[in-house]
Amino acid sequence: MQQGEAFDGRDRRSRRNAAASHALRLRGCVVRPWGYRALMHVRRRAAAWIKDDPFGVEFADIELTPERLAAEGVAIGTTPGPYRLDYRVETSAGFVTSRLRVTSRGEGWRRTLDLRRSDAGAWSLAVDGDGDGHLPPGGGDPVSLADALDCDLGLSPVTNLMPILRHDLLSGGGPVELITAWVSVPDLSVRRDGQRYSYLRGSPDHHVVRYEATDGSFTADITVDREGIVVDYPGIARRLPQPPAVQD
Repeated sequence: MQQGEAFDGRDRRSRRNAAASHALRLRGCVVRPWGYRALMHVRRRAAAWIKDDPFGVEFADIELTPERLAAEGVAIGTTPGPYRLDYRVETSAGFVTSRLRVTSRGEGWRRTLDLRRSDAGAWSLAVDGDGDGHLPPGGGDPVSLADALDCDLGLSPVTNLMPILRHDLLSGGGPVELITAWVSVPDLSVRRDGQRYSYLRGSPDHHVVRYEATDGSFTADITVDREGIVVDYPGIARRLPQPPAVQD
């Protein structure tokens, strides 16, 4: 390769990267200084769980980057009656919740919650729906959530990811105490909830993290995989086996 060809190749790559960054900005994405490299670190996972008490199932698509996540899922629950729950959770940098949107519905009723946290730390929420399904009122007081960084969707193993990743609990450490915006399902009421996480032990493929409600009402030793996604959450959910990896 001649020197002129080398410079020409670098110039073409530079133009391609600039075009890619421009396209991302048009789609509303934030382009970091490392831009294209950050895209290489996006990991997409799909997981399904079964729940024993109350019985239910859940499936989620999870997208992870080194500092953010987005997850979209659907759950089927059975208490106080059969219902379907659809949700999407998004975080800002540091795995801090930016938005949780949830829709639950059953026979004769439907309810939607839109829960948001601004970059300044202010929470807001909106609840809408039809029918009551003999459920408690949805929503809550966003002012009480002022020092919360996380949402916690009831009975879902997905939202444990945020505090585990933000506090690097896969590398050990803790206990870490935090406040969450806890969302009850299927009624979608929201309240302030104190929680504690502690790293217990690990191996190359799995880690065990202890979850405790700070009021002493619940404790569980959660097994997660190398990326922090729940494998077994006693009393809440256990993940269905993944298919074997396809060999090239």
